Amino acid sequence: MLTQLTIKNYALIDELHVSFNNGLSIITGETGAGKSILLGGLSLVLGKRADLSSIKDTSKKCIIEATFDVAKYNLKPIFDTEDLDYEAFTIIRREILPSGKSRAFINDTPVNLNNLQVIGERLLDIHSQHQTLQLTNDDFQFQIIDALADNSDSLGVYSKALNNYKELKFQLEAVQQQKAESIKEFDYNLFLLKELDEAKLVPGELETLESEYETLNNVEEIKEKLAHSHQLLNNDDVGVINHLTEIKNLLGKLSGYGKQYDDVSQRVASTLIELDDVFSEIEQLEDQLEADPNRLDSVNTKLQVIHNLMQKHTVSSVEELITIKEKLSQNVSMTESLDAIIIEKENEINDLEKQLKSMAISIHDNRAAIIPELIQQLETILSTLGMLNAKFKIELETSDLFLTNGTDRLQFLFSANKGGQFNDLKKSASGGELSRIMLAIKSVLSKYKQLPTIMFDEIDTGVSGEISNKMAAIMQQMSKTMQVFTITHLPQIAAKGDSHFKVYKKDIDNVTQTHLKKLNPDERIVEIAEMLGGVDVTNSAIEHAKQLLN
Repeated sequence: MLTQLTIKNYALIDELHVSFNNGLSIITGETGAGKSILLGGLSLVLGKRADLSSIKDTSKKCIIEATFDVAKYNLKPIFDTEDLDYEAFTIIRREILPSGKSRAFINDTPVNLNNLQVIGERLLDIHSQHQTLQLTNDDFQFQIIDALADNSDSLGVYSKALNNYKELKFQLEAVQQQKAESIKEFDYNLFLLKELDEAKLVPGELETLESEYETLNNVEEIKEKLAHSHQLLNNDDVGVINHLTEIKNLLGKLSGYGKQYDDVSQRVASTLIELDDVFSEIEQLEDQLEADPNRLDSVNTKLQVIHNLMQKHTVSSVEELITIKEKLSQNVSMTESLDAIIIEKENEINDLEKQLKSMAISIHDNRAAIIPELIQQLETILSTLGMLNAKFKIELETSDLFLTNGTDRLQFLFSANKGGQFNDLKKSASGGELSRIMLAIKSVLSKYKQLPTIMFDEIDTGVSGEISNKMAAIMQQMSKTMQVFTITHLPQIAAKGDSHFKVYKKDIDNVTQTHLKKLNPDERIVEIAEMLGGVDVTNSAIEHAKQLLN
């Protein structure tokens, strides 16, 4: 509920601060006194776009601040969703700077207009003649039905399932698109993969093959050089090993003559050992080496394959070719597995469709069951409001589409006259009738759900005194479970309020200012008497006002 309102430097208001109670609050005042200014200020708090012309003194900023007791509204999840601090007493402040820029705060946290609108619509419902058009809105009509049908929890579960369903459909379309694109490349990727597989690539083999090719391709020259080396090392006449052995023996005889002779003798002995080892390895290489044209051809072919593949894939190593092969293998496998993924997604979607259909049927049944009761309540209330022949027909039809709130199509049809045709509300009801229908609907809704504070702006326009009494009784009944404001020109309604506020103008220093004042019991009698008989209050008007108040 709205507990406090502060307005500074807005339109004709210099500064206004007022506190409100629960129950039914009446706001009265002469035409042009500034009631619309009050509604304009509240609209800014609810997220309406600001206008620099709204500032009274353009050298100062305009401030509208409203405090709401939200403890009973179960709004914490919405505050969490909007990433706002939740307070049982929530303060919404709107500032319009002289530059024309606007700022908004919820519990001192800066917010944008969307945040204001999301939170504001849960706190205050300003009902005007224009707002009766909401009656013809499908979403609002569903809200009415679902409130009575107690579909809130079911719709929450349905909404989550529908979001999952849409996400799965999106994923399925993405996989199907991926498959369509993959199919175009699949054959070529498979060909490249087969080519690389058949090459039987091994890391590091390029260097090994190139070395083997050089050996096999030059085998005669290598054998010749090895044989010559063998002869130079071990020939009986000129062999290096034989001469070195003779040197070793000669120096060995000198080792006893000094350490220097022994050292050089040991070095020759070590050289001879190394040379013997070299000789053995040459002999081994000679034995292993033989011409193999078939192997040479095989190695050459493998090298050609590798070089062709490296050129084809613009890489410089076997290792890079192996990496490409692994990626191609993944792409081919993924393409082959997409069918399985598609089937899995389709099965999940089918399962969710069954669940959604089941939930939609349950929601539909709840709605269908409550419609007769809603029609009966609305027609009863409208009858008391002077619309004796008002009749409703609410058509509820199912469709094949999963909509945001089920699979139903809804249409409110109305007939104001006995034996008249049923037509769409906006075609068959006048503005005054729509206002009374809206009051009836809000009255019914207040029994089934926690509604925000509601402010009726001259909803009683064009009704008689007797009907106004009935309207006041309905608003009184609503105010037992919610905070209700009504701006009225009718004394019959004004007398029914728990609190009474008067909007009036006053000239201060030759400047007209709008004020809002809570009336005490005596002032209230005078105000209602003036509403009955004009500014010149008579004793009979005073007595009549007292009777209305009592």
